[in-house]
Amino acid sequence: MRSLLKSKLVFALILAGLYMPVFGQQRTVSVDSIAATPDTTKIEIIGADRLTLLKVNDTTSLQILAGHVRLKQGKAFFFCDSCVLNNSGKIFEAWKDVQIKDGDSIQVNAKHLRYLIDKKLAYLDGGVKLTDQKSILTTPDLEYNLNTDIGFYTNGGRVVNKKTVLTSREGYYYASLKEIYFKKDVNLNDPAYKIKTDSLLYNTSTQTNRFIAKTIITDSTGRQIETQDGYYRGGKAEFGMRPIVKDGATTVIGDRIAFNDSTGTSQAIGNVIVTDTAQGTTLITNQLFRENKGNRTLATGKPLLIIKQESDSLFLTADTIFSASITPEPINQNSKDSTKGEKSKSLVKGTKNVVLNKSDSTLRYIEAFHHVKIYSDSLQAVCDSLYYSDKDSIFRLLYSPIVWSKESQITGDTIWLYTRNKKAERMKVYENSMLISELEKEIYNQIGSIRMEALFTEGSIDSVRAFGNAQTIYYLQDEDSAYTGINESKSDIIDIYFKERELSRIVLRGAVTGTVWPIQQKSPTEMRLPKFTWEGLKRPKSKLALLE
Repeated sequence: MRSLLKSKLVFALILAGLYMPVFGQQRTVSVDSIAATPDTTKIEIIGADRLTLLKVNDTTSLQILAGHVRLKQGKAFFFCDSCVLNNSGKIFEAWKDVQIKDGDSIQVNAKHLRYLIDKKLAYLDGGVKLTDQKSILTTPDLEYNLNTDIGFYTNGGRVVNKKTVLTSREGYYYASLKEIYFKKDVNLNDPAYKIKTDSLLYNTSTQTNRFIAKTIITDSTGRQIETQDGYYRGGKAEFGMRPIVKDGATTVIGDRIAFNDSTGTSQAIGNVIVTDTAQGTTLITNQLFRENKGNRTLATGKPLLIIKQESDSLFLTADTIFSASITPEPINQNSKDSTKGEKSKSLVKGTKNVVLNKSDSTLRYIEAFHHVKIYSDSLQAVCDSLYYSDKDSIFRLLYSPIVWSKESQITGDTIWLYTRNKKAERMKVYENSMLISELEKEIYNQIGSIRMEALFTEGSIDSVRAFGNAQTIYYLQDEDSAYTGINESKSDIIDIYFKERELSRIVLRGAVTGTVWPIQQKSPTEMRLPKFTWEGLKRPKSKLALLE
């Protein structure tokens, strides 16, 4: 009760001071012309319209100022309409049109101020506004320390920096660093992106956002980033602690992800997982580089590509995997192949009207280099290099390719594997073609030719046709599967048929020459076609074997 009466008395004296005579004339001096006070722990009166001195007791005296009040402490200036100054109590209180100028850049406005002189600690309320030449902070109340140039609010705040607006329930402002630490229900809105998080460190000078808690960023293109660590500034960003980037049908996860929107490039490092729901693919790699132009990706460090199928997904690994969109090809607008009513950009090429085939823009191609391995339940393969295109759905296996299906091995200089709905449909083998089926250890049925073509059913070899200088070594068996002889023959064409994924019969067409050897006359090691090589050790045995 005593403190309340004392507060009312002080307020009454302030009002009375507006009409009481001044104890001596106060000279009004320009703020800019005042030299710094030697004792920066005290408040210096620069000017006021009226000044009243009030002695409360032997130890306390008050200075009551009204009208264009100007005060100074060190490098800080204070302006208000009225105030009560108690230097002995090391406190002053100011009302109406309160303003603090801290150095050359910081300015704080409010309706009310309570200031602890020795601690240089300001408590402001009533429409508080803080500016630092770069941004404007508004909040209902603010605590600002002029010693450390740190202010904080706990009842909600809003920062506007050019076109960027940030809001939060709590915030810490570091004036010397030009940084604000936002806490609780943090929202950032910018024409280029939006951020929702619980904690955010924002630099008002560089407009850099640093993340230290779970954060969701959504940019103007619809790309969404979920992270707990990193920074974002002007289209450049770097994120740690396994961020997640969702861009349309593509999702990228990695230990660290960085991107630069000005160059349209990005990089992911460490246990990277890329899923593409539109393509039905998953890429696992140690390092990934992406370029928006052409939707190019380069994966290094033994990447693994998984192509989803209905019941038998295909797994592909290599030292390096590169992928990009297929460049749309011009087509004649008047041709029968043109799509009626398709809205696309017209190009004048001579006298012909040409349009771009926009359907190609969603198609991709894949290139894999060195130590290429493929695994599915029905088919496995290895080669040095591989090329695949969505446009024709063909896997082109180059340089020492080998394909296995069940107990059969197929080799050649080049192998083209045609797929439909991501399943093997047929295969072409060019130059030095050979099919070997293992019956048991060291016993092999063999067919060699210049070229081969194979058909698949449900992803497994159904039949093979060998063309040009076709040769075969085929073991004859009785009903009990006992070996009765060895057929060594040549023909123009040889057809091979499989039943339940095993070689069941061989048919020689055209001019046939050959010999049937009694089983006792030839050892299995003698019965080998030229260039025979069994590469069973190279065959991928499982999905995990691809990573070895």
